[in-house]
Amino acid sequence: MARRKRVFKFNKKDLIKMTNIILCGGSGTRLWPISRTLMPKQFVKLFSNKSLFQLTVERNSKICDSQFIVSNSEQYFLALDQLEEMTKKDTKVSFDSSSLNKTNNKYLLEPIGRNTAPAIALACLALDKDEIVLITPSDHLIKDECEYEKVLLLAKEQANKNNLVTFGITPTFPETGFGYIESVNTYDVKAFHEKPDLKTAKKYLESGNYYWNSGMFMFKAGVFLEELKKYSPEIYETSLKAFKNASNENLLIRIKHDDMVNIPENSIDYAVMEKSTKVKVIPSNIQWSDVGSFDSLYEELPKDENGNTTNKNHISIDSHNNLVYGNERKIATIDIEDSIIIDTGDAILVSKKGSSQKVKKVVEELKASNSQLHNIHLTGHRPWGTYTILEDSNGYKIKKIEVKPGKRLSLQKHFHRNEHWIVVSGSATVTIEDKSFILNPNESTYIKAGQVHRLENQGKLPLIIIEAQVGEYTGEDDIVRIDDDFKRD
Repeated sequence: MARRKRVFKFNKKDLIKMTNIILCGGSGTRLWPISRTLMPKQFVKLFSNKSLFQLTVERNSKICDSQFIVSNSEQYFLALDQLEEMTKKDTKVSFDSSSLNKTNNKYLLEPIGRNTAPAIALACLALDKDEIVLITPSDHLIKDECEYEKVLLLAKEQANKNNLVTFGITPTFPETGFGYIESVNTYDVKAFHEKPDLKTAKKYLESGNYYWNSGMFMFKAGVFLEELKKYSPEIYETSLKAFKNASNENLLIRIKHDDMVNIPENSIDYAVMEKSTKVKVIPSNIQWSDVGSFDSLYEELPKDENGNTTNKNHISIDSHNNLVYGNERKIATIDIEDSIIIDTGDAILVSKKGSSQKVKKVVEELKASNSQLHNIHLTGHRPWGTYTILEDSNGYKIKKIEVKPGKRLSLQKHFHRNEHWIVVSGSATVTIEDKSFILNPNESTYIKAGQVHRLENQGKLPLIIIEAQVGEYTGEDDIVRIDDDFKRD
């Protein structure tokens, strides 16, 4: 008699009490200049006009009944914007977006990052101890979602037995940039291994029981906290103190800076997983990528008949197997092969394929020179909208500012610059000191240095203005916020 094949299918029962904790930390420096501190790779739309964060939410919303997003304050507003975009009626989504309603979403804001162990601990402290959590980074790509659902069901079986589950990615080549998990008897973990050299990585690949460490986990919140308390008591105690002192309102938890600083910095692997006797690994052949370099990004993007990534702005003359990224202008290549060419309007990166791990060195150079190119793009995203730098020179800066309907900037002042505002479209409600007035298209106003002011869009259409800043210093840190709807510092 033939054995009946096991059918894996999620149903309503599988969705009950499973929370997806999404870790949004990290700046993705290896993908500079596409990824920057204030717009890291997880929020950049790289695949089918969707960000890695949106793909993560979309994928896991089919499985989990709620999301718990752990981020800093800047990434929090990016997450809110992209979640809102996913739930718009005119947005084509491949899942039931009703699972993304506000009551299903929680947020935890870290004033500074202390690695994954504290982030996960703080989130678990906010949940019922028996609730199963799926821990996922926000910047990974998983293409085989059918197989993904299968491994999650297997993981859930192990998590229900009070185990700490990690997901080991079946390696497809001898990767030296990942840590490895060594398994025995399918699910049992024998050891964790640091990033190997090429010779060792080849041995791991040939053995068949070594897996890439994916950075994804599943367990009951209470089981993890018990193991953390046992093996890293200082992280547990300081995280508990920070959680108790945190502000908690409207499903938003804000950790205080001084409390966060006191939590030791450590990864979940070092703090718990490599020490606990309750760890299980689920072999996962799910077409996974951490999109951690331009070489890995090249592998995932669609390509033309010459092996170049598809780009309407790319003119290729006898060029092959190139990653060409840029939306600002035409990029022409002649007799170029196996190269990476990235144009973001304010920066150009040219590299051989295979050398993209060195991009971090470029970011280090930028930081050392006090450049802001590692930090922000020409277009900066804010909770109220966006601004685009049109020109930046000594003594002046020109911006295009777009304010969303119903949003307003903080009530603020500047010490080192005067500002001229010209309305291009929409209607602006302007406050300067104790006066408020309306500006329509082609109308303008002037704000002197030191004057308290605010810009607001009370209309139903986007407000676009041109802002000309004139003064001895026009940096973004010359802002004193007096009142802010978004509670930023």
